[in-house]
Amino acid sequence: MTTRIPRLFALAVATTLVATAASSAATAGASKIADLLGDPVIAKGKGVEIKRSQLDAEMISVQAMANAQRQQIPTEQLALIERQKLNDLIGFQLLLSKATDADRTKGQELFQKALKRLKEQNKLTDAEFDEKLAKQLGIQNVTRAEWDKQRIDQTTVGSVLERELKISVTDEAVKKFYDENPARFEQPEQVRASHILVGTVDPVTGSELPADQKKAKRKQADDLRKRAVAGEDFAKLAKEFSEDPGSKDNGGEYTFPRGKMAPEFEAAAFSLNTNQISDVVTTQFGYHIIKLSEKLPAKVIALSEVAEDLKEGLKSQELQKQLRETDFLEKLQKDAGVEILDEKLKKMDDALPKGDKPDAKPELKK
Repeated sequence: MTTRIPRLFALAVATTLVATAASSAATAGASKIADLLGDPVIAKGKGVEIKRSQLDAEMISVQAMANAQRQQIPTEQLALIERQKLNDLIGFQLLLSKATDADRTKGQELFQKALKRLKEQNKLTDAEFDEKLAKQLGIQNVTRAEWDKQRIDQTTVGSVLERELKISVTDEAVKKFYDENPARFEQPEQVRASHILVGTVDPVTGSELPADQKKAKRKQADDLRKRAVAGEDFAKLAKEFSEDPGSKDNGGEYTFPRGKMAPEFEAAAFSLNTNQISDVVTTQFGYHIIKLSEKLPAKVIALSEVAEDLKEGLKSQELQKQLRETDFLEKLQKDAGVEILDEKLKKMDDALPKGDKPDAKPELKK
C-alpha cells in the first residue's frame, strides 16, 4: 500500500524536512574536530569546494544512523562510504551552482509546500511547529535561517536535476500507473490511537532497567491510567509524561494498520472501543496506556489523494534511471575540473562502483 511516495533528489544527500538529532549533532561534532585539527579543503573545482568538516559531518551522521538501528558498518566499508559521500557532496554543490532564479523560486515553493504538509500530517499549528523546532535547533546550535536554507537548497537541487535532465511526468502517466498497480493503493483496516509510554529501557544503553526501577515505573503507569480514566485530558498527559519521543508532542497519537506495532500493543489497540482506555499494556519498550480514537475500515485510496505524491515519485524514478544510465554527474565533475586533494580519498576511486567514479563513462542503454 502506497499513500506517501517520498521525493528523492538522488545523490543520497537529500534529507527529510525534520532535522534529525543525529545529523545536526554530526555537524556540531565535526566543527569541534575542525577547531582542533584545522579544516583543510579536500576537493575543489569550479563552483565547488569541500572541506574536511563537511565530509566528517556526513560520516558521523552515517555512523549515528547505523547505531540508532543497532547495526555495525564493517571497517572495510567505511572508506568506500566516505568516498561515495564525498562524491555526493561534490555533486550537490555543482548542481546548486547551476541553479537559475527559476530553480530557486521553485525550490522555495516546494519547501513551503512540504513544510505545510509536515505540519498537517503532525497536526501542528504554525506556532506549535515553530516552538518544537526552536527547541531542537537550540540544542543543536543551528539557527532557523540555516535550517531553512539547507532544506531549500535540497529542493532547489531537485529542481535543477529535473530541468537539466528534462524530467517530466504527465497526468496520463500518473493515472496509468495508478490503474496498473491497484494493490499499491489498497489501505487495510487501521486504528487511530494515542498512548502514554512509561519506558523500561535505558535510553542511553538500550538495556532493560533493573527490577526496582521497573516496579516504580509500573506504579507510575498505573497512576497515569487512573488519571486518564478519571477524565483528565489524555493528550496533555501524553505530552507531559510519555517517554515516546516519536509521538508525545502529538499527544501520543499514531494511525497504523496491523503488523506495524509491537504485537501486545497492536492487539490491545484493535480490541478497544472508540474512546476506551486500555489496561496497562507491557511491551519490550515499557508500559503503555492506550486510548482508541477511531477505527478506520479498509478502503481503496482515491487517485486524487495520491496523484501529487505519485507524480513526484515517478519523477524521482525517471531521474534516478537517467543518472544511472548516463554520465551526467561525471561530466559535471569533469567540466568543473574537480580535483580530489586528499590522497587517501583519491586512491579510493578504483574501488567505487562504475557509475560513481568521477571519470566513469557508463554505456547508454538502448
